[in-house]
Amino acid sequence: MSNLLEHTHVPVGPLTFDVAVGGPVGGDAVLLLHGYPESAASWSPVAALLNDAGLRTYAPNQRGYSPGARPDGVDSYRIDHLVADVVGLLDALDIDTVHLVGHDWGSIVAWCVAARHPGRVTSLTTVSVPHPAAFGWALREDEDQQQRSSYIQFLRTEGKAEHVLLREDAQRLRAVFGDVVSSELVDEHVGLLSEPGALTAALNWYRAMTSDFEATPAVTVPTTYVWSTGDIAIGRAAAERCGEFVDAPYEFVVLDGATHWVPEECPELLTKAILERARSTI
Repeated sequence: MSNLLEHTHVPVGPLTFDVAVGGPVGGDAVLLLHGYPESAASWSPVAALLNDAGLRTYAPNQRGYSPGARPDGVDSYRIDHLVADVVGLLDALDIDTVHLVGHDWGSIVAWCVAARHPGRVTSLTTVSVPHPAAFGWALREDEDQQQRSSYIQFLRTEGKAEHVLLREDAQRLRAVFGDVVSSELVDEHVGLLSEPGALTAALNWYRAMTSDFEATPAVTVPTTYVWSTGDIAIGRAAAERCGEFVDAPYEFVVLDGATHWVPEECPELLTKAILERARSTI
């Protein structure tokens, strides 16, 4: 199994993103967007498998997670900026079109990039979080999803959330991963979020949320959505409605018993889904 070949710094306007790059030069490009409270390292197991399959992977630490891309203020983390970061990275890396993959918050960004810039996305694979319109509907209408998402209000509480999550060697932050993510990856995620200002920046993604997400158009690129039955954050109602917002070939992959941390817990199954979707576009 291959390892990521290099860690590089990619300037996008005034920001600089840390990006882990692997796989053969000339291989089809795959951009991997991580979620919260993770980092680009969450993709290491999947990226290695994709590299072995001949694909070139790019896994950035996104806005707030890269030290050189950590602007102040909640407004700096609105979805328009997060989408522009992805397009800017593609431009800086000289990538015309990409197989786009996202997990958790990275999934939300990936949905929005595909909806707004379909010409830059060859295929889309999203993990855990469904299309924002399906998720927004569930937040309004489904009591189960409302209960699952109740933690968001805590994360939006400035100051208190940071204090609780980082105290006692970030015990609460570490606990969310349970026993399914390796201690090495947990240490890497927590180490990054323990840097000055990093956790506030990551939480600003939540604090910048608005109901505008629900107005995200349907995507028109070939799409696979991966959901796990053991995901405590995303319920079945939102997951099953996701396909209503894809006007293109679509597959709904259900991982029975897996938790929310799909990239780390089920890298082989997730890689299979990504490869099948990517190869369907050839």
